[in-house]
Amino acid sequence: MIYKIAAATEDGQKLSSHFGRAPFYQVFTIDEGEVVAQEQLAKPFHGEHGGHEHFHDRAHHEHGHEDMFAPLKDCKVLLCGGMGGPAYQKALSAGLEVVLTGGEIDAALRAYLNGEASSDLRRIHIH
Repeated sequence: MIYKIAAATEDGQKLSSHFGRAPFYQVFTIDEGEVVAQEQLAKPFHGEHGGHEHFHDRAHHEHGHEDMFAPLKDCKVLLCGGMGGPAYQKALSAGLEVVLTGGEIDAALRAYLNGEASSDLRRIHIH
């Protein structure tokens, strides 16, 4: 079975600790448990918020998250270091399995493919 896994990233190497700031997705095509193709896609993003603590009104977070997930329409899984609650819910609603973990993309991808990945819901940011 062929499917795709996306990783939200700022640099193409590490998972982004904040989904909204990540300008890219590394997308991996998986066939029989092996990576057979890889591409980097631009991701619509909030940009710099100016600091770790940031607050937006609910309308801000309800608007635009669908656009952030549009490039992932062919993906099954999203790997990310952390994300806000509204984005997490939108990802689930888009049919994505969300795995919140940290570190290098390659390590997280290997863990997922080996059935060893676990999602840490403490990585959901409160806005």
